[in-house]
Amino acid sequence: MSQLAWQKSSFSTGDSGECVELAINAVGDVCFRESDRPAQVATTNPAALRVLLRGIKTGDLTPRA
Repeated sequence: MSQLAWQKSSFSTGDSGECVELAINAVGDVCFRESDRPAQVATTNPAALRVLLRGIKTGDLTPRA
């Protein structure tokens, strides 16, 4: 996965090593990882990531059936 163009979150500050990084792979999926654990990468599709981020922002992380 080293060929991905990783971008740090705009909320990350300095070089603390505790940053969320995102990248888009060749098929359009979103890959994300913590910068202090670069080998551990999670992948999802853009729609699912939107649902997760919306749930985090609103505090509603209730699973949908």
